[in-house]
Amino acid sequence: MCTRGGKDLLTGRQPPQDLHTSSAPSPTSAPIVSRVSSAGSTTRRVLVVDDEPTIAASVAARLRAEGFIVDVAHDGPGALDRVAADPPDLIVLDVMLPGLDGLEVCRRIHAERPIPIIMLTARDEETDKLVGLAVGADDYLTKPFSIRELAARVHALFRRIDRIADAAAAPAARIVLGDLEIDPAQRRVRRGGTPAHLTPTEFDLLTELAAHPRQVLAREALLARVWGWSVATSGTRTVDSHVKALRRKLGADLIRTVHGVGYALEAGGEPA
Repeated sequence: MCTRGGKDLLTGRQPPQDLHTSSAPSPTSAPIVSRVSSAGSTTRRVLVVDDEPTIAASVAARLRAEGFIVDVAHDGPGALDRVAADPPDLIVLDVMLPGLDGLEVCRRIHAERPIPIIMLTARDEETDKLVGLAVGADDYLTKPFSIRELAARVHALFRRIDRIADAAAAPAARIVLGDLEIDPAQRRVRRGGTPAHLTPTEFDLLTELAAHPRQVLAREALLARVWGWSVATSGTRTVDSHVKALRRKLGADLIRTVHGVGYALEAGGEPA
């Protein structure tokens, strides 16, 4: 929904008029997909999926101004059709969608191909964020959100993609800490001989922590090194959620919390 309690979900401010007007496109049973592009944009393509036309249009307009080609879908089936017809480089995906919700859309997309996804959610519960990360989302924003911050996160995620490509061209040495094995070349992780299936962001976060075993890394430092954010806004909670996801997949004993500071990776147990 675009409003909650009369407030705009994008800005959190009282809108000058009701955004749900007769001029807004009415939903249909068929998938809704539209192309938004601009001259001189880069080859990077972003798919924006939101059932609220005003939010989708605002996000698309900002990303178009940032130089991206932007496709827009307004429901789950339309998003899957768009991805199948012309796979984007990144997806901005709302959780609450008609037809199929954003979590199921994310799950189906990642079953076919790895595409970076930033999820938008109207709820701030940690469980909802962890579920989103578990199905493959790389990042999330809670409504109301800043369009400027969303654009910054899109750019940061693309920078991370570029770093991954550079690392693949010149892979780092395999990291072994006790029973924890990290293979940067193949981006694979095993603990106790058991493979762990991590999202790209989870892998990057684990690798950064493993590069400094037992050293406490501040949340702000992790945001800068892993996410590419120069200023910590609401992002420290993003670090917390990804750490919880890593603990769930690799064991609660692997990452130590230093309250008020950040996290440290403890050496794993005996090698398998």
